[in-house]
Amino acid sequence: MGRILNIIVVLALIGAAVGVYRVKYESTLQAERIAKLRGEIRKEKEAIALLRAEWSQLSRPDRIQELASRHLALKSFELDRLDKLDKLPEKPKPPGDPIGDMIEEMDPLDITSSIPGAVQ
Repeated sequence: MGRILNIIVVLALIGAAVGVYRVKYESTLQAERIAKLRGEIRKEKEAIALLRAEWSQLSRPDRIQELASRHLALKSFELDRLDKLDKLPEKPKPPGDPIGDMIEEMDPLDITSSIPGAVQ
């Protein structure tokens, strides 16, 4: 009986060693994968920083103004062409609002005369 117990314990130890080795191997693979992903993230952040720097260089107002004056036949903007807001035309009424038209035509003090059954 002692031999069988010894064999079972040895097999259990071998199984535990295999399990521990497998966990260690998988954790090593995951650590390598994480390191690879971190390197890719760092490269992408550097690429984003480079693109942002390029964008700020390309979108400089003085550069855009120089390109516009070179390639576009634009006239300069004159301030006397601006007008005041009070010179804008009135907003047109929406067509087909008979209730709104009736309300506007009524005398606000004489509103009870149009209500049937109202005490005057």
